[in-house]
Amino acid sequence: MKRVLLFLCQGFEELEAAVFTDVLGWTRLEGDIPVEVVTAGLRPKLKCTWNMIIEPEMKFEDIQIDDYDAIAIPGGFDEAGFYEDAYDERFLKLIRDFNKQGKLIASVCVGAMPIGKSGVLKNRNATTYDLSGGHRRHQLTEMGINVLDQHIVVDENIITSTGPATGLDVAFTLLEKLTSHDNMMEIKRHMRFID
Repeated sequence: MKRVLLFLCQGFEELEAAVFTDVLGWTRLEGDIPVEVVTAGLRPKLKCTWNMIIEPEMKFEDIQIDDYDAIAIPGGFDEAGFYEDAYDERFLKLIRDFNKQGKLIASVCVGAMPIGKSGVLKNRNATTYDLSGGHRRHQLTEMGINVLDQHIVVDENIITSTGPATGLDVAFTLLEKLTSHDNMMEIKRHMRFID
């Protein structure tokens, strides 16, 4: 079994988190390599972008990196408080620790921003949300990151993407890297993305 830490920041976007819980959740019923997803955050309760309240399963201080093969980071909205948690030094250190061990780091949309802020993407390729004047992409560039105009960018162990619509592709890419191409395709088939 593989394990993924789904890290939820205040103001995260529900859809971007759900792609990981759903795609990876299907592996526990179908396919040949199951993946467990454990949610965690800096707060005992989190208010999502669109006001849903979530209680992460694990307290931040209880996270043991050795227990996980990957971390997944959904994006969120500044107006909903996303960057309060996303740029918290405790979270940035967690990202650096995952990267030091060569573990997979997957993000959707502005979930790339804390990865960039942590420093692990310096001189590497990534992408993030591209609309609203490209503000977030400019910020990544200022962090010393080579920003590519692509929907999904994979640079070694780090997956970044442009927006909520890319979430499923990120989740399937993460699944493939965690397990195998065949396992990922089997989950896609059972979820009816392919025949």
